[in-house]
Amino acid sequence: MSVRRLAKEQPASFAFSKATMEKAEWWIKKYPESRRQSAVIPILWLVQKQEGWVSEPAIRAIAELLDMAFIRVLEVATFYTMFMLEPVGKTALIQVCGTTPCMLRGANELMKVCKEKIGPKDHLSADGRFTWQEVECLGACSNAPMAQINDYYYEDLTPETMAQIIDDFAAGKSPKPGSYAGRHTSAPTGGAKTLLDPKLYDGSAAKPIKKLPNSDPAPVEKAPA
Repeated sequence: MSVRRLAKEQPASFAFSKATMEKAEWWIKKYPESRRQSAVIPILWLVQKQEGWVSEPAIRAIAELLDMAFIRVLEVATFYTMFMLEPVGKTALIQVCGTTPCMLRGANELMKVCKEKIGPKDHLSADGRFTWQEVECLGACSNAPMAQINDYYYEDLTPETMAQIIDDFAAGKSPKPGSYAGRHTSAPTGGAKTLLDPKLYDGSAAKPIKKLPNSDPAPVEKAPA
């Protein structure tokens, strides 16, 4: 994994919003007071949801909140790639899966569309609205190729649907997540292929079990007194 560093340009300060602090305190109470540092990952995530990314002032604020050394929080933030260390697009963060199943199904073409419409990966677009990345497996291999956009999965994509999704976000719309091949979750393309006969699962084919001859249990002999 490549070295991850904080962005060169940092805000002057950071402050927890009221909602973020309430959720942070909820997480802290899940642990014994002597183990409050265990809440560092969920609180980093809360900060990212508030700001869109994790800045140095935010890391210092988290360290103070959890009574941790700054370097310990920095270690966590830089280790996990789920934490963004520089500002991301205010409209959409597009994470295209590039692992084998998605690559074989056309992920490279999706990334080409992102590069053409947004710019280089891992960097903010010129208008500040978009960021796109190549990421490792997102766990939706049966619906490859796919991408996570903000908090949702967009699956069974083509270069054309990827381009349309980006255009829709740019126009202020909210493209519907899910399969773009019309599938229900991970069902086969075109609908179910097995268990098509209702008798297989509605109970109508069930028959009462016939008692076999001589099926009575043998009498149990009592031990002599």
